[in-house]
Amino acid sequence: MKESGMVRKVDALGRFVIPSEIRNVLGISEGDPLEIVKVNNEIVVKKYHRGCIFCGCEKGILAFKDLIVCEGCRKDFGQE
Repeated sequence: MKESGMVRKVDALGRFVIPSEIRNVLGISEGDPLEIVKVNNEIVVKKYHRGCIFCGCEKGILAFKDLIVCEGCRKDFGQE
């Protein structure tokens, strides 16, 4: 996605509006959970899903160093 250079102000409660153009492109709808993380000295906002980082599966998942990996992918990597 092309960088848009949009600027938004944070209100007194710490909120800001993600422009509809960006929400539409990223498939973010009202009520979707978002994950907010600090990466180096930046804030990253992304759609939240608790699935395997490789295949997206939500069954047999295990947290490994803050990453979620499913049983099938662990087997593929020989880490049963």
